[in-house]
Amino acid sequence: MSTRRSYDKEFKLMAVELMNSGKSSIEVGQDLGIAPDLVRRWKREYKQFNEGSFSGKGIPNMTVNEKEIYRLKKELADSKLETEILKKAISIFSKKDGINTNS
Repeated sequence: MSTRRSYDKEFKLMAVELMNSGKSSIEVGQDLGIAPDLVRRWKREYKQFNEGSFSGKGIPNMTVNEKEIYRLKKELADSKLETEILKKAISIFSKKDGINTNS
């Protein structure tokens, strides 16, 4: 059974830099002991995400705009949850005080 190798961000960046310096993916792959298609995939990812590339296991790569959209959606969801909690709290305390909030 073969184990899957993982490479850190610095290694991937070095491979991309070697390709950008004029070496082919085959040459880079041979030099580093990895498959040429892996080097090409890393180059494509770096071209698309730049510094956001190679973010790690299970962490999606996102552009700056995608990160901002994600952050804003999370903030909105958190605000909606807080509002619902406050509404329930007001309802509970109003019932205890005998105040009718439905009028």
